[in-house]
Amino acid sequence: MPTRPTRRRALLRATGFGLVFAVPVAVLAYLVRAESDLVVERDHDVVEAATAWTRAHPLVHDLLLVWQEVFNVRWVALAGLATCAWFGWRHHGLRTRALWAAGTIAGAWALQLAVKALVGRARPVVEDAVAHAPGSSFPSGHATQITATAVTLTLLVWPVLGARARVVAPLVAGVLVVATGLDRILLGVHFPSDVLAGVLLGGGLAGASFVGYRGWNPLPTLPADPPRGSVNRP
Repeated sequence: MPTRPTRRRALLRATGFGLVFAVPVAVLAYLVRAESDLVVERDHDVVEAATAWTRAHPLVHDLLLVWQEVFNVRWVALAGLATCAWFGWRHHGLRTRALWAAGTIAGAWALQLAVKALVGRARPVVEDAVAHAPGSSFPSGHATQITATAVTLTLLVWPVLGARARVVAPLVAGVLVVATGLDRILLGVHFPSDVLAGVLLGGGLAGASFVGYRGWNPLPTLPADPPRGSVNRP
């Protein structure tokens, strides 16, 4: 059982990790609220070019709309929570890890809603728009949730993965994050800065949460290639 000083250090490390990601998000939010040309003009230029490209490729447009619905914030969060429940049931010794993951995924949902309400940025206004979305624009809820969920689930299952899976899992997570971010921009429902802020927010939350969890519930050193189906648990 970790001592109080050890846990205190873990929480400080988690806070420091979170700040590394939170500071750039705060700077972006300030520039957006101040309508700085440094961000706003470039955002509009990218969205105009992206939506023009999407209009010129109807098949891609249809695929982007499908991706938007499949990776909707609520479905990503619910799928993540269901995975945590299944993992905790399947691997009894990792139930606290599954609870940590579920709390982090739910926290990402709440956090992106709170930041949206705080910044209150309007969605892009595009002539001949290719898609529409309700609510505020900064940060992208899709980008925040997919990043937090992908990182969290990768960390959740890490102890039971073999060597090959430890290469594939982060790659799949990265592809999902990048594809979702591009989807938001190409459909013209988010500015690039919204997507960047979402990725930083989701990744920072997941990483800081895990740093704190590891300090509170330290894990033993994992072997480089654990036997298939084996579980390492504090």
